[in-house]
Amino acid sequence: MSENFKRSLGLVDATSLVAGSMIGSGIFIVTSIMMRDIGSAGWLIVLWLLTGLITVFAALSYGELAGMMPGAGGQYVYIQRAYGKMASFLYGWTVFAVIQTGVIAAVAVAFAKYAGVFFPGLNNVLWEVSSTFKITFGQVIAIGSIIVLTKLNAGGVENGKWLQVIFTGAKVIALFSLIVLGLAIGVNSGRLAENFQDMWVAKKTIINDDKSITTVALTGFALLGALGATIINSLFSSDAWNNVTFIAGEIKNPQKNIPRSLFLGTLIVTIIYILANLAYLALLPIHGGPDGKNAVDQGIMFAFDDRLGSSAASMIIGNAGVFVMAGLIMISTFGCNNGLILAGSRLFYAMSKDGLFFKKASNLNKNSVPGIALWIQCIWASILCLSGKYGDLLVYSTFASLLFYILTIGGIFVLRKKEPEADRPYKAFGYPYIPVLYILLTLAICIDLLIYDSKNAGMGLLIVLLGIPIYFFANRKSE
Repeated sequence: MSENFKRSLGLVDATSLVAGSMIGSGIFIVTSIMMRDIGSAGWLIVLWLLTGLITVFAALSYGELAGMMPGAGGQYVYIQRAYGKMASFLYGWTVFAVIQTGVIAAVAVAFAKYAGVFFPGLNNVLWEVSSTFKITFGQVIAIGSIIVLTKLNAGGVENGKWLQVIFTGAKVIALFSLIVLGLAIGVNSGRLAENFQDMWVAKKTIINDDKSITTVALTGFALLGALGATIINSLFSSDAWNNVTFIAGEIKNPQKNIPRSLFLGTLIVTIIYILANLAYLALLPIHGGPDGKNAVDQGIMFAFDDRLGSSAASMIIGNAGVFVMAGLIMISTFGCNNGLILAGSRLFYAMSKDGLFFKKASNLNKNSVPGIALWIQCIWASILCLSGKYGDLLVYSTFASLLFYILTIGGIFVLRKKEPEADRPYKAFGYPYIPVLYILLTLAICIDLLIYDSKNAGMGLLIVLLGIPIYFFANRKSE
């Protein structure tokens, strides 16, 4: 087996991977969830702006570490150099347990959700184990999509590269079409102005068991808590931007191209996301009902099965828009998962090299890619698909991911002190202010989640902590 990666990806490829990994299912789904949580057009846009700011801040800081350590493994390698082997193992363990595989599973479930527009039977139960555990045809489709993409990526990085460029292009075109046509139609209808009339009045909307609706006014600390809890949705939609660093060993001139691709990719996606939300607000009313007969009656809050992208498209080209947008979103989620699958296996390859993952995962196949690591990732992500709970996977993975972003950005300060003479082709923009601001903002969100969504955030924290005994076992076995 070859033991060297091929450096065949340029700046466009790397930027495509950053943007493509970020744009998946979230932007077409989570705004409905967020609107039920806060019910305010003004606060919704603030949250997406804040999400973009946090993500760009992280990318501007992260580039310093990427330039210093332009090898495969990305964040795992950065954390190890700054904090040691145990901290990096906890990161790698959490990525395997829920961050990378959980996001792959969530995106695959969303792929199947939109496939359900064409094949409603996908919601039917294939196998019922108990009243709480059922396997649907949709979950089988989700698993099938992961297997297909894993097989394609095992064929070599060139396969993954061209898939990424094609699918990223397709979904950017889809989003721009939604934005341009949506704003053009919506602005003339006056709906955008209508939705912004009481833009700072925030309310939480709760659907009761009998499908009646209860609203709770949000002010003061209750508003801060709701904002901090629901921003996890937009952060999920903007996550995975760091995946490009996992494949640094396959990028040409990584010291320059990785920092550039991180900044360009996150900036492009931030602009697209804010415009997409303005298009939603221009096309659909905020309020509606879960029993609405059409997209207008359902509103943004109650878009059918949270498929807001399809609801918005139906306002542009009628009922056909539901199918057109569903098809484009399937392309989007498929392309997103291609980037995630391509990148994640490289981290497990790096862990295996350190003796902290399955030994054979350190082997490269005849196509110079970590084939065994790809299939191990595929198996666990497929198992997570069987939970079918998009929202739970979202919170677990994003909360855990934020904890390690804080640790990683903190590593810039640690390494500046430990290794002041180390070669730094790129230095963190705005150091120390932007990295500190990122850490403080993200830490505040994590604390808020532990208070206001303690069950799901606590589960994410528990998954991280479970890695401690596993580390000692794996390390002892390795020695």
